[in-house]
Amino acid sequence: MDRRDFLKTGLAASAAIGLAPSLKGWVPQHNWHKYDFGPGPQVKDRLYQGPFPSYAPENYFGEEPMVIQYTLPGKQLLNAYGMGLTTYVSGDYGAPVVPGESLETTIDKLIRYPLGTKAYIRPNWRHLQKKEGVLEFDDYWKITLDKAAEYGKRVIFRVMLCNPDTLENALPDFVLKKVPLDRLKGEWKGDPSQPRFQHEHFQPRYNEYLIGYFEELQNLLAEQYNGSAVIECVDTNMFGFWGEGHAWPYEGHNFPNKKAAEDTFLKIYDIQQAAWTHVPLLTNVEPDHSGVGNSALVDRTIRDHNWLRRDTILVDTESIEQLCNRPSWCGAFVENAMIRGNASTYKFDSFGRPTGDDIIYHAMDAGANYYSLWSFHSICAENLEEYHRLYPEALDELASRIGYRVRPSYIWHGQDKEGLDYLIIGMVNDGIAGVPGVLRLTLFTDEGVVCSGCLDAGYPEAGGGVRSGMMYLPKGKDWNNGSLRLKVELEVKGMLHPVPMAVAEPLNPDGSLTIRKTL
Repeated sequence: MDRRDFLKTGLAASAAIGLAPSLKGWVPQHNWHKYDFGPGPQVKDRLYQGPFPSYAPENYFGEEPMVIQYTLPGKQLLNAYGMGLTTYVSGDYGAPVVPGESLETTIDKLIRYPLGTKAYIRPNWRHLQKKEGVLEFDDYWKITLDKAAEYGKRVIFRVMLCNPDTLENALPDFVLKKVPLDRLKGEWKGDPSQPRFQHEHFQPRYNEYLIGYFEELQNLLAEQYNGSAVIECVDTNMFGFWGEGHAWPYEGHNFPNKKAAEDTFLKIYDIQQAAWTHVPLLTNVEPDHSGVGNSALVDRTIRDHNWLRRDTILVDTESIEQLCNRPSWCGAFVENAMIRGNASTYKFDSFGRPTGDDIIYHAMDAGANYYSLWSFHSICAENLEEYHRLYPEALDELASRIGYRVRPSYIWHGQDKEGLDYLIIGMVNDGIAGVPGVLRLTLFTDEGVVCSGCLDAGYPEAGGGVRSGMMYLPKGKDWNNGSLRLKVELEVKGMLHPVPMAVAEPLNPDGSLTIRKTL
């Protein structure tokens, strides 16, 4: 595979999503508010969403619809697809280590941690594959996925191709035999007790062997996990340290020029996009310190209806602009080490507040769908529990607000001029983030589906406002006898996921809401 093939693939992918060839290159900075990223995810079975005039001469639906039911916001912790507090099982060091405790016990405690509804794992490539053509997982990968399945949680992951925090190279030995390593200009000085300051740092050369082996890895993983009930989303692999799009504090990159670097990482993105057809990708909104075309990668990510992430929240204005003004249907993951160990390591701001709380509140300001429960290089459940015990307010508020929290605020009933009954379901979003996909509403009984349809992608938006969808009932259907129920689902990349409604009122055991006149 040569550079000409890379270019052909990149141009074809650009055309497929409606990008002009000129946009395949560097995307200049721009304000994101109301920026045209193209159409959102496709909406099937779109419900009529208004207007619903009640008075002549425009009362074409007949009599004035009347409110027959409403809900109030609930504060419960939700375990829903597309959102959640995310417990880190591994960050940079590999398997978590707690002296005197087995690996399985340590991971079990982390996955069971009640505030976390998702788990995150970031293995080196060599932790998943030892030889060409076959996956061979380290124990902590297998235990994490098994425990997540056991406790009804999902896993987010990235495979690292370059990790400065381990003395061993992140690449498997069979890859290293064919992939040279390059040293960049500059130096990185710091605490010599930390592994990152105990060795020199090199970047792998992205030759045809590395690209080919990477594609094989993604296809092998996707064969097992694309659309799996245990995988939530996958981080996009970018240039540099941890795959986050930079090699700071080193200068530049190890490509002939920026164009070659950008082409390469668009190719790597294309490989992941082709493999993970039912799983969203998360691309880091990293400023392009290393000059490798990050802006083009982020632009492609949104146009392909994938999601964003940021590895630090108290950072540059550019990243905050992007997260806060992303399309409402684009999910966002905020990663930031909340703490770095037990209480003896906590830092405080000038007002005496723990900096962990500062980070949490700013993750809310950015409208996060996900937030990292991460004690950096001292990963264990006890550290998370201690922080929550000492400083519960911020975490509890985040748990009750993170992501999208939808409910039917209003339910109206009406009858049109031909005598057909209809319901108008007025959905609201009490969360801090938009709906990261398309919301489907379904009315059903024990006998089956009565009617079903979708709101526009990203609706209802966060921060208030009712998005209403009209649902006609079959002629003669009794909507008020206690048999009709409403359920909500989220469609992302062709997969439907149940959505728990964040209501104060009681729901049925299956999570549905019984439709009945309550006023």
